[in-house]
Amino acid sequence: MMTTSQSVAFDAEKENMVLDAVERFVDREIKPVAQRLEHADEWPADIVAGMREMGLFGCIIREEYGGLGLSASTYAKVVERIARVWMSVSGIINSHLIMAACVQRNGTEAQRQHFLPRFASGELRGGLALTEPDCGTDLQAVRTVARRDGDHYVINGTKTWISNGIHGQVFAVLVKTDPEAQPRHRGMSLFICEKGPGFTSTKKLEKLGYKGIDSAELVFDNFRVPAANLVGGVEGQGFKHVMGGLELGRINVAARGVGVARACLEESVAYAQLRRTFGKPICEHQAIQLKLADMATRAEAARLLVEQAARAYDAGQRCDMEAGMAKLFASEAAVENSMEALRIHGAYGYSKEMNVERYYRDAPLLCIGEGTNELQRLIISAQLVERSPI
Repeated sequence: MMTTSQSVAFDAEKENMVLDAVERFVDREIKPVAQRLEHADEWPADIVAGMREMGLFGCIIREEYGGLGLSASTYAKVVERIARVWMSVSGIINSHLIMAACVQRNGTEAQRQHFLPRFASGELRGGLALTEPDCGTDLQAVRTVARRDGDHYVINGTKTWISNGIHGQVFAVLVKTDPEAQPRHRGMSLFICEKGPGFTSTKKLEKLGYKGIDSAELVFDNFRVPAANLVGGVEGQGFKHVMGGLELGRINVAARGVGVARACLEESVAYAQLRRTFGKPICEHQAIQLKLADMATRAEAARLLVEQAARAYDAGQRCDMEAGMAKLFASEAAVENSMEALRIHGAYGYSKEMNVERYYRDAPLLCIGEGTNELQRLIISAQLVERSPI
């Protein structure tokens, strides 16, 4: 049996190996094509194949089920490094791994044995289907319904803005199994649904940024799913399962924010040393120096908040407040840094030939995805009160 110090050393060595491999993959396979695929809004098939070969679709899935068994802390660093070059790619694995986390944490052993190895290998890829046309932040308002019919449930409804909706094959779908239940969350259940008759992707949704990854509408028309695919095997637990999964999702979004914030900073520092005005590099102008200092501070503070949230997740602690803080701050840091980077670059920052305009378009999504920042503030304040009784 390894001692604690040996275990820590092993984990650090494993993390370094994974991060080195990811860095090489990003530099070799993503950086040279990111701009072209982004502006073409083209799904990155070769990049996805490479991530599958590296095992990244099994990042947080335990080794016993064929995954890499990474901690949330290491996974967040993987996401940051990918997002620093092209944020869309990190989204392809995020939604997929929230689905996997729901099964790993809450599924029956039969469900884990059946789905997790196929998720980890990338044989089955997909994501989380929560949002509906009239339901975003208020998940308890979902209208998609599943009714029991023998050994199956029959699902009817529509989901929208679903990541991986077109190229994914399987989704964790939040439904109402008891639409009359009060409170509403007691009537919600989560199913693992593979595409088939009655389950289709109807259209790809066009977006301002976050291109390449497909965001789609999913339609369920008398879709029959085996009762064995009800996560945990008990109705009425779906809302709880999803909330646990979203803790990991918010850590992912926060890590993306760190990646974008750092990319904006790094490109701005480099450009400020090259661009000259009034006879000297603009990095010697106080106005630019103040911007760079604030950008660096935001990026570093965001990174530390992500580390704190990831450690809490790894320890099995409730971490909705920590994940909410990280997501709130890191996403806002990405937005602010992208604006400052655009200003530092001037007209060049507004050009499609530069990465900065992409960061400026991508960053606002982080304030919306996995729960708006307004919702994060409500979660944080509620937890502050709950954790500090008088």
